Amino acid sequence: MDLIKTIEEQQKKSAVADFRVGDTVKVHFEIIEGKTKRIQIFEGLVLCIKNSGVRKTFTVRKLSYGVGVERVFPVHSPRVKKVEIVRPGKVRRSKIYYIRDKVGKASKIKELISPKAKARVIASNKLVNSAAASEVKEAAAEK
Repeated sequence: MDLIKTIEEQQKKSAVADFRVGDTVKVHFEIIEGKTKRIQIFEGLVLCIKNSGVRKTFTVRKLSYGVGVERVFPVHSPRVKKVEIVRPGKVRRSKIYYIRDKVGKASKIKELISPKAKARVIASNKLVNSAAASEVKEAAAEK
């Protein structure tokens, strides 16, 4: 078991965004199509965060042409380049699956407006952007 834990610790990302359930986030996800790579942005509401450690995942839901689309992202995946917090949400539950049944204005989450929340968003986005910039520099140096 100790061997598994050491391997998992090596695969963890050092800079992970501090987002919570109810936050609206932009997930920059790398898509590989044949030989080409591109980054696609998936913006939506975080419905849940599951597990811990390397196995930690989060589910993001967005509306695309009137149809709800959900996607599960592993937090420590190398394909997830960065997660930006667009706006913090005010929720009182750890899993907000009830949003799936809501329509129109009822499906909105109130924005959390407080100095602490704004500071958390700014610090998290700054951390993620600096980590993404360092990854770009490393990739350019390897080529």
